[in-house]
Amino acid sequence: MSTMLLELLLAASTVLPSHGAVRTDSLWSSALGVTKHYLVYLPPSYDANPTRRYSVAYYLHGYSGSETDWVRLGHLDAAMDSLIAAGAPEMIVVMPDGDDSWYTTWNSMGSYSACTRDTTRKEPASTFCVPWPHYDDYIARDLVHHVDSVYRTIPDRAHRAIAGLSMGGFGAVDLALQYPDVWSAAASHSGTLQPMYAGPHPYAGRDVYAANMGQLRATAGDLWPSLEQALGKDTAAWRSRDPLTRAERLQASRPSMMPALYFDVGADDRFVDQNRAFDAGLTAVHVPHEYHEYPGAHNWEYWRTHVGQSLAWIGERFEARSGP
Repeated sequence: MSTMLLELLLAASTVLPSHGAVRTDSLWSSALGVTKHYLVYLPPSYDANPTRRYSVAYYLHGYSGSETDWVRLGHLDAAMDSLIAAGAPEMIVVMPDGDDSWYTTWNSMGSYSACTRDTTRKEPASTFCVPWPHYDDYIARDLVHHVDSVYRTIPDRAHRAIAGLSMGGFGAVDLALQYPDVWSAAASHSGTLQPMYAGPHPYAGRDVYAANMGQLRATAGDLWPSLEQALGKDTAAWRSRDPLTRAERLQASRPSMMPALYFDVGADDRFVDQNRAFDAGLTAVHVPHEYHEYPGAHNWEYWRTHVGQSLAWIGERFEARSGP
């Protein structure tokens, strides 16, 4: 982590901030065939400067979460306020509803009618079920286009970043590598960045990846039903959505389009070995990235503590691309 970033985070903990505004909005997604809601954080100067345009960061929630999580549980808005007061660049932050989608086009389409009849799920069908589960196009195309048309964004790749936690960490990195024309940076907290990683535990630099569906099921644990539906019923389908596979292909074909990558994880997190394997894999193919391990587990205490670091890191990327 850079000295400038450390100084900014320290200042953010001591400065009394002005407050941005958090709004709830919605869009029709042609990729999903439904209306979806999202939260948007607008920085303190947004209403007072009607001609100014802003960079945008997209923050994705985790499995069983919702678009309200980053504000309600992660206090992202307060972290952003503090960073801006300490001198970080102002930006818009968009927090969409991603269901339990893994932010990809599902390999198995599922049944919309069966979803609407499910009475065991906590979330109502009206906000969860979709006819066409093309969640990658929903985020990368529908949502980005909508936000650029409704809010005063700087509508180019250099001024867009994406981040997330857990399932959303996977989604953020995977989407940035799949759509490098859309995002120039991606950040992950506690992401499931190598879902095919099968051991060893703890990570020892000798990666073993699942070779069949039985091994994938054992590796996925309680996430298995949703992962199988989203990523597929064979290892080839999983590999095609694998973040490291995407990074290797992009590095080989269009290295100039490689997004800046940041990821961190708690030392006691269930996915720490996946993150270590991803770090080693990126290093092996010479993909620049920033990786950190901190004390903590897979919970909101950890994500509240570290969301300011990804926000500050993204702000640094935006400032670097806006310079002379």
